[in-house]
Amino acid sequence: MEQAGLTGRLAVWSARRRWWVFTAWVTIVAALVVGSTAVTSTFTNQVEFTNDPDSQRAADVLVEYRGADPLVEQVVVSHPQLTVDDAEYRQFVVALVAELRQHPTAFDVTGLTSYFELRDAGSPFAEGLVSADRRTTLVPARLLGELDDSAEKVEVLKEAVAAVTAGTAFTVLNGGFASVNDDFNRGAEEDLKSEQRVLPVAFIVLVVVFGAVVAAVVPMVIAAVSIASAFMAIALVAAIWPLSTFVYNVSLMIGLAVGIDYALFIVGRFREERVSGHEQRAAIAITGDTASRAVLFSGGAVVIGLAGMFVVPNTIFKSFAVGAITVVVFTVAVALTLLPAILSLLGDNVNRLRVPFFSRQGQVDSGRGFWAAAARTVMARPWVSVIGSVGLLVALAIPYAQIELGFTGVGALPESSGARQAFEVLEREFVGGAVSPTEIVVQADDVSADAVQASVGRVVAALQAQPALFTILGEPEVSPAGDLVIIPFAVPGESASAAAFDAFEQVRDEIVPAAFEGSGATVLIGGETPLNVDFVDSLSLYTPVIFVFVLGFSFVLLLMVFRSLIVPLKAILMNLLSVGAAYGVVVAIFQLGWGADLLGFGTVEKIEAWLPLFMFTILFGLSMDYHVFLLSRVREAYDQSGDNTAAVEHGLRSTANVITGAALIMVAVFAGFALGDLVMFQQMGTGLTVAIFLDATVVRTVLVPSAMELLGDWNWYLPPWLDWVPDLRVEAEPPAPPVVATPGGEGSD
Repeated sequence: MEQAGLTGRLAVWSARRRWWVFTAWVTIVAALVVGSTAVTSTFTNQVEFTNDPDSQRAADVLVEYRGADPLVEQVVVSHPQLTVDDAEYRQFVVALVAELRQHPTAFDVTGLTSYFELRDAGSPFAEGLVSADRRTTLVPARLLGELDDSAEKVEVLKEAVAAVTAGTAFTVLNGGFASVNDDFNRGAEEDLKSEQRVLPVAFIVLVVVFGAVVAAVVPMVIAAVSIASAFMAIALVAAIWPLSTFVYNVSLMIGLAVGIDYALFIVGRFREERVSGHEQRAAIAITGDTASRAVLFSGGAVVIGLAGMFVVPNTIFKSFAVGAITVVVFTVAVALTLLPAILSLLGDNVNRLRVPFFSRQGQVDSGRGFWAAAARTVMARPWVSVIGSVGLLVALAIPYAQIELGFTGVGALPESSGARQAFEVLEREFVGGAVSPTEIVVQADDVSADAVQASVGRVVAALQAQPALFTILGEPEVSPAGDLVIIPFAVPGESASAAAFDAFEQVRDEIVPAAFEGSGATVLIGGETPLNVDFVDSLSLYTPVIFVFVLGFSFVLLLMVFRSLIVPLKAILMNLLSVGAAYGVVVAIFQLGWGADLLGFGTVEKIEAWLPLFMFTILFGLSMDYHVFLLSRVREAYDQSGDNTAAVEHGLRSTANVITGAALIMVAVFAGFALGDLVMFQQMGTGLTVAIFLDATVVRTVLVPSAMELLGDWNWYLPPWLDWVPDLRVEAEPPAPPVVATPGGEGSD
């Protein structure tokens, strides 16, 4: 059979040279294993900006001055009855400080102090370390090194605390940026394990879809090879450019979703062609020119969506883009080469170990069954179907109008987290913002100049004038060179809270400009809260750019794939509806609290600032999967018959089981994150789950066929002035009559 498409020729080539293909992939994986183990990969929790906002400039100045941001841990000591005025209390704290000083490689022992030492020295800051009821006190401990190296130090701190606390009635908690970071990392690891637990669910879905165990195993193998290869390639990238610690979480999620789904579509089409009577190699060729080609363009749509994250000027989005794009590229490569080789080797043995009641060997019902009836029902009342489905999606999106973007911060951790418990005590008894101090950095040739000193005095006085909002955490620090003054203070609440944001913006926009006007000094403000504010501001600035980028490139790709002006416009509008509905559900559950307790989720005052953009870039690509696979079958039937109604019904019916199975697998993968402990991953998992569910049910089953029925032949309208657009259509030319063959036979090699 003469093949017109590159993917068809590649599929045939891979099938004929299957052992070469197997050897090539074994070599690739082995080379990646050797390469990834031979280098030192760097995964970081630090988020850095690439557009140099004021908060990043402040951080750079402070790092240049003191080497690294101080990792101050507040060790919170409390007793149910005793107060700091009791001798037993003093004895315990003295023993605790002495134990911490036994670890000079973990802590800055010269900076370790306590209420008792400061009081004995007559320091005015001593009382700031004691709660109002005097039953709780703080022991500030600065960890040595940087955040990415802090996990071992946090563990040393916990062990030292446990050694002193054992057998006493004292409760000791430690809270600080390093502890919060450590608990987030542990939570991410647990969520990664929970994601792996969805694999049995995915396998069961595949068994039900295919009705055969061997056919179900093949997509799992493809996903495993793709993800393993991508993970090792990511490790190589991380040796050159540090990537986010969470990059593997995102890559695994995307890899499982597209890896299993792409293989599912290809295996399903191969089995269908064999049942239709095509000889084995012809079936592989046709599959390559149809399903494999759809995978190629679907993967391209996913990459376009993910590439939008490169536009955001911070390292975490760029890390996610690198990881997710890497796993998609490997998945497409494996699906287009290794999978045809496996199908060539298995032949009709892919139908082995059939499951009673589910075994169908790939046949497509020609006009009976649920999906055929659903298609006819929807297209019989197209206006009702369009209005009803659009109305439902719009209604679900309404809560999105109330979205508040920010960060949940410590509140994203489970209640069992020690760092969260420590923060709650600090917030209740002291100043929560002391965990992540905000610092005003004053730069001048000579900070001892009268004008600069007067300005420093004014800003300190302004902060002290509002004790409900600001707490000065120490005397202004002057650098030995006399060119810096650092003023540490705490904002209310946790560094990502609305109260902290409002307080910081007052300092940045009102207090500092008024205090330093005419001083000649350069003033920057650093710390977690300024970084968080700049993060949110940058997302607000770049989100429209990313939307235009993703929508524009997706439109062009679909225009070339389907040779239609209407199809890409319709696909974009429908995907925006499903994404908007998912946004609304996330806001309703996590911010407004609708049904959160029933579902076992926590409520927060703000939705993670990165979530809408992250969801959009991922969902727009993944949602295109269903449109590409469904519409490619519709276009294929339309080109052969010219009957739009019959083509839509055939496309829906022929892809229903496979697309439903693919959607169920994606739902299972994303739900794995929704069932995790970290609220930010719960939000992400819920949003992605809802969007895919709606896209595969309401959009694909109701909205797409009813809209196509209303539009009729206009679905395929391409103005004459666009005839120059390249023809990259997914579907092949109508296949030649099948070679008579028995589906259960050996076929051809």
